[in-house]
Amino acid sequence: MSSSETRPSERLHGLDALRGTALLLGVVLHASMSYFPVTIWIVPDTVNSPVASVLFFAIHLFRMTSFFLIAGLFAHMMLGRRGTLGFIRDRLSRIAGPLFGLWWVIFPAFIAVIVWMAAIRNGGSIPTDGPPPPGLTLQNFPLTHLWFLWMLLILYAAALVQRAPFAMADRDGTWGRFVDRITGALIGPWSPALMAAPLALAFWLAPNWLPFFGIPTPDTGLVPNPVALTAFGSAFGLGFLLDRRRDLLGRIERLWPVFTVVALGVGTAAMVLVGGPVPDLTPVTDPDLKAPLAAVMALAVFASTFAVLSLALRFASGHSAVRRYLADSSYWVYIVHLPLVMVGQVLLLDAPLPWWGKLLTVVAGTMAVALMTYELLVRHTFIGRRLNGRRIPWRRQRDPEFSPAE
Repeated sequence: MSSSETRPSERLHGLDALRGTALLLGVVLHASMSYFPVTIWIVPDTVNSPVASVLFFAIHLFRMTSFFLIAGLFAHMMLGRRGTLGFIRDRLSRIAGPLFGLWWVIFPAFIAVIVWMAAIRNGGSIPTDGPPPPGLTLQNFPLTHLWFLWMLLILYAAALVQRAPFAMADRDGTWGRFVDRITGALIGPWSPALMAAPLALAFWLAPNWLPFFGIPTPDTGLVPNPVALTAFGSAFGLGFLLDRRRDLLGRIERLWPVFTVVALGVGTAAMVLVGGPVPDLTPVTDPDLKAPLAAVMALAVFASTFAVLSLALRFASGHSAVRRYLADSSYWVYIVHLPLVMVGQVLLLDAPLPWWGKLLTVVAGTMAVALMTYELLVRHTFIGRRLNGRRIPWRRQRDPEFSPAE
């Protein structure tokens, strides 16, 4: 039996590890933005390198599509175990609760670092001659990096609404068997191309699309942009269906060499087509140029997503205490990391270090503070129960096998 072909009650260690990795890579992603060869970030450093742009590009290709695919699978798993009402209660507690409860802490911290950076640029004093901030609306609400929680809530609601009529009509299982056959047909060496098709169209239709950044991050406004909805919604939907066909995870795992080679090739081609490691911040308007860019970028997104998914299933499906701890802590780390990253970037502006030394220092410092607060304030407290669905006792006899959906 393939290492990923587990019974529904068993913990999917490989997927759990990939979910945690996707969140933790957000620390590296945001830390790298300070060292781009062009200014795109609130805290730009004078020491920079094109390698930082390549690092960002590679991570950004697969990180959130992988996360939402796994989120869809775990959502279906939880629905089956807890039922609709139990699922809603859990998601309101563990997703909506942190979003609406911690945004009021994270956003002021984010603004504080912006004001600090403005003071540095203004010779040490806070500028007072700027325009007043705009009022908050549905279109400009600053979700910051917590946007993924809002997107999850939207996708959960959409899944419940779409699932209800089909569940009522499928009393004899005919519709379910048909859906399972369709899901099986989706999975093969052709999967990245099939998943990329709607995303390529969304890229092509998007006004002011910047190819280097791929999927526009829906971090501003409560109505996500169509490209993000297409990319993350299709990934979530596929994961939702894959939980019905858990055997297909074994097929994905066995294709890891194919997916990896395709991802490396198409990802490299995408980097070349978008202009190389120095980001071009000019939107693509020429339709003859935009069409091939959209197609290659969309394929690169899903080829890399299937590559990391298959690699996680192949090489991380066994139990690891370290991976388990990092996966458990990744939710908290991601929630608190952005202000910590920005503080580190500001503190190192004048440090006599190369760009990679600053990057490593920012990442290491952020992880140290985030993991320390996780261990002391979250893991063993009621906060851990709200974030991870359980509170780990300070002392215990054994480590029970909790499901990642719990």
